Amino acid sequence: MVPPDWSGVYHHPQFPLHLDIGCGRGSFLLEMAQLHHHWNFLGVEIRQTLVAAANHHRTELGLTNLHYLFCNVNPSLVGLLTSLPSSLSFVSIQFPDPWFKKRHQKRRVVQPELVDTLGRYLKPGGVVFLQSDVREVAIDMVDQFAFHPAFSLEGGETLPQKGDDGQWILINPLPVATERERSTLERGGFVYRQLFKKNI
Repeated sequence: MVPPDWSGVYHHPQFPLHLDIGCGRGSFLLEMAQLHHHWNFLGVEIRQTLVAAANHHRTELGLTNLHYLFCNVNPSLVGLLTSLPSSLSFVSIQFPDPWFKKRHQKRRVVQPELVDTLGRYLKPGGVVFLQSDVREVAIDMVDQFAFHPAFSLEGGETLPQKGDDGQWILINPLPVATERERSTLERGGFVYRQLFKKNI
């Protein structure tokens, strides 16, 4: 993947960047970009038709702090982050494909290489926000960040233990909920959330 010319993508390329990995239809970032004008937002998604539609909606709204990119994030992340003109300050990974079968779990988006790359390129004090409605997936994501030396749990909370969901963040700290989050909560489901901070 060849990174875009960021000066032609964002009106203010130097603004801090929020990266949403697996952005789907992009509605979460579409709302975030309208609320936070002094941030740039980048959504990456592996389904090209969703990216094209999301960029069309962004253009219709005239947003100059938002872009969607079609790519497979795991092999493309290093090249993408090294090309950025500003600091990566916030990363969200929300409701990724669970890939339940053991032989398919290597396809999950949160892999050791991705965590290591974010550990190198996220600015000190930057935040990673994780969400899933599948407990097994949430625990797997949390474990991978918790055991990486570059990251610490935000707020010093203890990690969730087996059978104890009380240690998850119960209220979304972000002002916008994804479509999946809203539908999960509306049907009475539980959303497993955790925040990590890049060590200084």
